[in-house]
Parts: sequence; C-alpha cells; structure tokens
Amino acid sequence: LYLTYHGSSDDVQPSTLEDTPILVLGSGVYRIGSSVEFDWCAVGCLKELRRLGHYTLMLNCNPETVSTDYDMSDRLYFEEISFESVLDVYNFERPHGIVLSMGGQLPNNIAMDLHRQSHVNVL
Repeated sequence: LYLTYHGSSDDVQPSTLEDTPILVLGSGVYRIGSSVEFDWCAVGCLKELRRLGHYTLMLNCNPETVSTDYDMSDRLYFEEISFESVLDVYNFERPHGIVLSMGGQLPNNIAMDLHRQSHVNVL
C-alpha cells in the first residue's frame, strides 16, 4: 500500500483494535553490509507477532527484502522510513504499538521524535 495525500477516500479501511495491530519498521533503502541482518530481524519479529495472534503492519521501502514479501505481514506499506511517513501510517492504522528496534539506524534516528508524540506507543 502507498499513502494517499489530500484524497477524499482510501482504498482500504484501517485495521481495528480487535485485530491488535502492531507496526514494524524495516531498514529502508539497501545498504551493503547492513541491510540483510536488520531485514532478518524484522522478519523474525513479524513471524513472532503473528504467532502471538497480532495483526502485523510492515513499513519498508526496499522491494528486495524478505520483509516486503506479500506473505510476511498482514499489511505492507511501501513508504520511506521518515518521521512524517511513519506518523501518517500510525495515525491511519492506529496500531497498538510500533516496533523500531528491528530496522537499524533509520528507525533509531526517529525513535525519540516518535516517543515525544503523546499518542504513539513505542514498544
């Protein structure tokens, strides 16, 4: 899925609280030597969250990673890993929380900005 700005409607409905959605951030663009291990961490996190019965949301912009395969998460967003795009997805989906620790440096760079948002639950 991609975010739509200034649209009058959305193609999909946001996940419900009954789904217990959790948003996981990927590692973003490919970087030699540091993308594969973070992607594998994100995949492991998605698998465990699904095993625990959570509805999984993945946000990543690298189509070459396993975490962006169609069957790795319940819903996939191809968006950049930035404060604005993460907050847009978070506000639309209203997940139970967000996992930043699996994606490496990009999610870590925006961790404090997200933490400062009173409605964002950083897990």
